[in-house]
Amino acid sequence: MTNETSDLIDTIYEKKKPDNSERDSQQIIRKSPKAKYQIFDESEFTRGREVLGDLIVHGMLASGGTDIDWLIEHKGSFVILEFKGFHNDKINIAKGQMIAYEKLHEKLNQSTKCYLYVVGCDDIDFSNPDSTIWIFEMNQWKSGAIPKNTSDIYGDDSGRQNKFIVYREYMEEISVEKLRDVVDSHWKEFERITQ
Repeated sequence: MTNETSDLIDTIYEKKKPDNSERDSQQIIRKSPKAKYQIFDESEFTRGREVLGDLIVHGMLASGGTDIDWLIEHKGSFVILEFKGFHNDKINIAKGQMIAYEKLHEKLNQSTKCYLYVVGCDDIDFSNPDSTIWIFEMNQWKSGAIPKNTSDIYGDDSGRQNKFIVYREYMEEISVEKLRDVVDSHWKEFERITQ
């Protein structure tokens, strides 16, 4: 009797093996090759950023600073990437930061070539080449293809006049793999410029 009960329980709780149609419908997540550059000592990297955070303190006239998220230089030409997280399908860019990027882009393009991309992303895994991001390039910003809103056009205006609000709908949706292709295409272009 115990054997029969055990067999019955095994039968009831036996894991169902998915058939081919179920397996094919499941999304396969690809992994990118190993990152070319890695942070070897995360605590030292974090400590270095925290130390800089103590440079501007309460009581000073100056406010905090900003950084460049990713700068690629090759043969005197540049690809600059600024990453921003989406909140309610929009990103916020400090006016001062955007003015600095506009001037940097302008100056670098006088004597060399520079592409500056603002990359909007949700919670993303950059090791998955199929992950989705949204981008625009500085020339699109300068030409007015990206609206320069300083207040929310959807009514949620919470004192953001010192920031530009950019909506996901105005940015180009691409994959992480496509962004890598864009960066490599600029690298190849920089090779041709110096020949």
